[in-house]
Amino acid sequence: MQVSLESTSSIERRMTIGVPATQVNSEVEKRLQKTARTVRMNGFRPGKVPMSVVKKRYGEGVRQEVIGEMMRDAYVEALQKEDLNPAGYPKFEPKKIEDGEDLEFIATFEIYPEVAIGDLSSISVEKEDFEIVDADVDTMIDKLRQQSSVWKDSEDAAADGDRLTIDFKGMIDGEAFEGGSAENAQIVIGSKRMIPGFEDGLVGLKAGDEKTLDLTFPEDYHAENLKGKPAQFEVKVSKVERSELPEINDEFFAQYGVQEGGEEAFKVEIRKNMEREAKFAIANKVKQQVVDQLLGLSEFDVPSALVDSEVNRMREDAAQRFGGGQMKASQLPAELFKDQAVKRVKTGLIFAQVVKDNGLEASEEQIEAKIRELASSYQEPEQVVSWYMSNPEQKAQMQSVVLEDVVVDFVADKAKIETKSVSYEDAVKPRTAPAAEADQAEEAEQSAE
Repeated sequence: MQVSLESTSSIERRMTIGVPATQVNSEVEKRLQKTARTVRMNGFRPGKVPMSVVKKRYGEGVRQEVIGEMMRDAYVEALQKEDLNPAGYPKFEPKKIEDGEDLEFIATFEIYPEVAIGDLSSISVEKEDFEIVDADVDTMIDKLRQQSSVWKDSEDAAADGDRLTIDFKGMIDGEAFEGGSAENAQIVIGSKRMIPGFEDGLVGLKAGDEKTLDLTFPEDYHAENLKGKPAQFEVKVSKVERSELPEINDEFFAQYGVQEGGEEAFKVEIRKNMEREAKFAIANKVKQQVVDQLLGLSEFDVPSALVDSEVNRMREDAAQRFGGGQMKASQLPAELFKDQAVKRVKTGLIFAQVVKDNGLEASEEQIEAKIRELASSYQEPEQVVSWYMSNPEQKAQMQSVVLEDVVVDFVADKAKIETKSVSYEDAVKPRTAPAAEADQAEEAEQSAE
């Protein structure tokens, strides 16, 4: 086998591979003889069909099959010979496939790039420190009560926070416009779902009341034909409801897994959950800073095959999240995800290089600790731990997560760390996403709609 290698870019390679005709013909002959022993044709007994007849009918098909397999096998052998690590599948281009001549073809493919990690000590990371005070716990309990509230019919005039069921009809210059009307719509006053002034105009109304609201669409409204337009909305209220908060008692505590110990035990459990949430949020913000700065330290080309694969994964995920199972990933434009896919692939390659350069690994103890951390938020944590530890695929996924944490910790140890004291509320806030990522999420959601 003859191999000629050409570099067409930093990561693209073009191999011209030649396979002797004798090798091709020998394999074709062998398969035709096997075919002759089993083929059934009218006028001949099984196994007695003349080879000339077999070649005439099956020769071209068998030869094409052999050439396809030999190109794949020769490509793999050539990769080993040249010590190349391909990223994705090759593109084959046959040059000579004529009977009696040596087989010659071109394989074009990408390889994994060489990744050189820059000076880790140049990285600077802001790490937040927090303290949960009693007022934070009380605020969280109030939020949990709000989440568990139930709507009860009210005969009082509607006030902020009440939910109204209404019919409304929107008109511009006396004409109804598309999307401006609804029946049995539920609006919570203060939710800011409607254009400015709509919800405020419902304050004071009771079931059975009717009212016309004179409003103006905002200049930045998403529908071009409605921007800045004055409109009238005829509103009829059919129901006013007021939320009723649950009492803070044993029944309420039991909803969150606290069966005994009363309010004191409940607050202890709430505090533990809040600490876990804040630590996770802070660790995630540190990771984002590490990733962003590692990307700035390493410049290399990314194989398009890896990017395409990541784009497809992201499209599938977006279709599930925003499409409610009613959308196919193919309906989302691939270009929408490309920049973020490139970032994810580059991050994975950089992390893999840091692991290789420094001999990092995820120990069994670290994997189990991570699983137990995850399981602590479930009512039966030991069952969750047992499931992960006995499920090879799930355990392998957790190993990947832990290895990422190991890399982040390793880089953070080399970096300059600035500690900043923040409130619990600020600790759990996510780090502001880059504009491109925020735009991508918004566009994906709009495509799903």
